[in-house]
Amino acid sequence: MNWSGLESLLSGVNKYSTAFGRIWLSMVFVFRVLVFVVAAQKVWGDESKDFECNTRQPGCTNICYDHIFPISHIRLWALQLIFVTCPSLMVMAHVKYREGKDMKHVQLHPGSHLYANPGKKRGGLWWTYLLSLVFKAGFDTSFLYILYRIYHGYDLPRLSKCSLDPCPNTVDCFISRPTEKKIFMLFMVVSSALCIFMCICEMVYLIGTRIAKLLRIRRDNERFLFAEQHELTDMAPRRSQYRRTDPTLTDSQLSLNKKEKIREGGKSTAL
Repeated sequence: MNWSGLESLLSGVNKYSTAFGRIWLSMVFVFRVLVFVVAAQKVWGDESKDFECNTRQPGCTNICYDHIFPISHIRLWALQLIFVTCPSLMVMAHVKYREGKDMKHVQLHPGSHLYANPGKKRGGLWWTYLLSLVFKAGFDTSFLYILYRIYHGYDLPRLSKCSLDPCPNTVDCFISRPTEKKIFMLFMVVSSALCIFMCICEMVYLIGTRIAKLLRIRRDNERFLFAEQHELTDMAPRRSQYRRTDPTLTDSQLSLNKKEKIREGGKSTAL
């Protein structure tokens, strides 16, 4: 299988991803695709040839092998990698759609652009990116569950017993290098779980930043409306209009003070 073409396609998605998305993509290619191509295919290359059962009954070994390995690990992981990486192409396709739409707008209206940055995660592209994360986490979780159900908790026993037809009785079957295969299977399971964790972190980051942005916009709008409704006016009188009075004085004392001021004013005019 040619994984270089898939790598070249997904490398273009890297520039539209967040920091969590870049870490996820690095984990997929380093810990999953590279291990799958270099090591896992060689470990499971002798899966069918070296599977043995202690019987010479024709067809018994094939039936027991099909019962113990309903689907090959290699083919299951290949399907998992394809399903997990394909949602990233949704983002790339959406960006290309925006770029084409913007190009048509520029041709009809020279000098103006429909999108300042087609790769900016706003509007529909934000939802497309979030949906791709949901698909990636969902596919990984589904394949982990399938692997768990088929192989009874990610276990590869050294000895398996089989009593299916056409086996004459219960026969013992042996898997080649079960410990090595179990280690690789657990490694792929752990790497898939880490990728699911990174997808969840990225979803939380996207939703959190979106909520924070909406709250900031709402707060700014409220401040703007408050400033418009309560415009600054000259509410305070001039200093010459202030008359300082003692708040502890009674009404009778205040009236006496006024009379004294009037008398003083009359004397000054007489002079």
